[in-house]
Amino acid sequence: MEIDIRHVARLARLELDAAEAARLGAQLGQILDYVAQLDGLDTADVPPTTHVLPVATPWREDAVTARIDREEVLAAAPEHDGEAFAVPKVV
Repeated sequence: MEIDIRHVARLARLELDAAEAARLGAQLGQILDYVAQLDGLDTADVPPTTHVLPVATPWREDAVTARIDREEVLAAAPEHDGEAFAVPKVV
């Protein structure tokens, strides 16, 4: 495992001494053992989720409201071309 740790450290441009490599190798081994345990779980009846905890999306009904006057909005803009905000070109 130490060879793998040194390879990953080299790719990440990290310098590890022998003690650090041994410690991180043991930790990586524990992580991989845990992942192997998780891989063995039967998840056939578990629906796919995007969050571990339920998350409610606070939707609201769309409602038409009063329109803001364009000239009033553009008057507060640092720069405009008379019809829209003027912003730096982004490439």
